Amino acid sequence: MARKAKTREPTTKAEQRAAMIEQILDAAEYLFSKRGLYGVTLKDVANRVGVHHTLLNYYFSDKQTLFDEVCGRRAPITSKRRMDALNAYEKECGGKPTLEGALHAFLDTDLDLYIEGGEGWKNYGAFGARASNGPEGAEMLDKYFDPVVYRLIEILKKALPGASEEDIFWGYHFVTGALMLTLARTGRIDKLSDGLCRSDDYAAVKERMASFMAAGFREICLQKADEKAAAS
Repeated sequence: MARKAKTREPTTKAEQRAAMIEQILDAAEYLFSKRGLYGVTLKDVANRVGVHHTLLNYYFSDKQTLFDEVCGRRAPITSKRRMDALNAYEKECGGKPTLEGALHAFLDTDLDLYIEGGEGWKNYGAFGARASNGPEGAEMLDKYFDPVVYRLIEILKKALPGASEEDIFWGYHFVTGALMLTLARTGRIDKLSDGLCRSDDYAAVKERMASFMAAGFREICLQKADEKAAAS
């Protein structure tokens, strides 16, 4: 039987410090994902890590600083992955994008992180869903994600040349709302479907969401464009 490789314990002070910071961030990420900024204290985080709460002040000056650090730890990773996917898709499609192609690049790349990244990434998804719906995290998330959102909008405009900008932005609003509800893992769909669907089944979401949203974009955007053309 093959032996499991042992994880090397941090030995230097720098390694120990980095390991402790990661433990604190993991604990805070989980707690913030459940209760939000105002429902968590530094003492709560310390208790989850298993250290005295005064130790947290050594690493983080206050709770807001810790919250911002949690927000910024994974955001650049998912934002860059989606930006790279959108850029690669536009290049591959030869400047003739489709709704499904653009939405798959934007949504699937993100969902893959939560499918493959383990519980830490799932906690971050729930954290982001909660933070994006409150003033405490919206500004921070905007900083990381606005560029990739505008990149998606740019490609959607090319996929829907006759659509109004207003309808495209509303379409994006509905897409991101559905994505945030998915990442929140509320368990509501589990209860409503009597277990047929699970709120943590990101593979099932990935299989359906882009196609569902593309149909919505067509209904909103193309129908209005046809009505406008018929009236002129």
